[in-house]
Amino acid sequence: MSFDLSSRLAERQAAHLYRRRPLLDAPQDVRVRVDGENFLAFCNNDYLGLANHPEVVEAFAQGARRWGVGGGASHLVVGHSTPHHELEEALAEFTGRPRALLLSSGYMANLGTVTALVGQGDTVLEDRLNHASLLDAGLLSGARFSRYLHNDPVSLAARLGKAVGNTLVVTDGVFSMDGDLANLPELCAQARTRGAWVMVDDAHGFGCLGEQGGGIVEHFGLGLDDVPVLVGTLGKAFGTAGAFVAGSEELIETLIQFARPYIYTTSQPPAVACATLKSLQLLRDEQWRRHHLQRLIERFRAGAAELGLRLMDSPTPIQPILIGSSARALALSAALRQRGLLVTAIRPPTVPKGTARLRVTLSAAHSESDVEQLLEAFKSALADIPEDFGAAKKQSKHELSDE
Repeated sequence: MSFDLSSRLAERQAAHLYRRRPLLDAPQDVRVRVDGENFLAFCNNDYLGLANHPEVVEAFAQGARRWGVGGGASHLVVGHSTPHHELEEALAEFTGRPRALLLSSGYMANLGTVTALVGQGDTVLEDRLNHASLLDAGLLSGARFSRYLHNDPVSLAARLGKAVGNTLVVTDGVFSMDGDLANLPELCAQARTRGAWVMVDDAHGFGCLGEQGGGIVEHFGLGLDDVPVLVGTLGKAFGTAGAFVAGSEELIETLIQFARPYIYTTSQPPAVACATLKSLQLLRDEQWRRHHLQRLIERFRAGAAELGLRLMDSPTPIQPILIGSSARALALSAALRQRGLLVTAIRPPTVPKGTARLRVTLSAAHSESDVEQLLEAFKSALADIPEDFGAAKKQSKHELSDE
């Protein structure tokens, strides 16, 4: 008996759900070379335009010359270098928390944190639209796992009433496929009445939300008592790589002792930490990036509404356009690509069935004329791909994968 992998792949292709990897042959930027062609890209998460910033690149290069190109060991053996430590201190100060812990990816940060805090006899409650890493963490923790209705404090309250043991409420800060914000003040209020902790993964909020770019917690004026566990990734607005958890002294020490993805993983290259220290400085000093980004968001939403596009309720750089069928989403993505623009089609199972969408992401590196070019391309593509575009249409070889 053998695994029948071919039929599984064929079924996915027939359902217009097959994923392909575009080949990037240029530094990450809003203008890229992909699969041998040049494009204006609206599909990365480099929200502040720092991934290829010359000062960040130079900080990485200097860090590599000083510290080499590998972490060499786990943090608990001999892999915790001075740049790692300095970045943790800077992130703690940035978030206004006693301590921060650096990890190699957001997936690892979420998995390690949830599984270190709850287990058998405990409860973890999560938003239904949480990122896959948070859902996986809840399932793997061994705790009683339940999902409440998206952004619904009443649904959360009902599940809190049935919770046992230590209870952890987990939510994204900005939902990556919809772009909307967690209803954090009300969610925290419900958790507080039951003595539950709140954990927020603010991967897409840091750098974009808040007066100083401090994310959704700053945006709502909340603190450590409201959100004891705050997670952020560094590969989005920060423009580098890795993730961190910020919280109390006791929280960070608990993660160091019990978070297996932290304990048993080689540390990230110290040069990456050097680059992130520079990007954090730019994030804080160059406030114009966030202000410019907000203007682009407002202009895109106004223009998209004029075209009759079905926008979702997002005040963030993530601007999904609801299409419905996977086939039409792919066709529109391909049509935009033919016009020199990259916009990713997002399909099930990443999003619920029947809600395929084009996920436009904006960056401070985009100009106002870039947004106008995108809107003109949408206007032209919509004329070519009607509302009743059939699901049985043949896929283009240029279709882009989703996340």
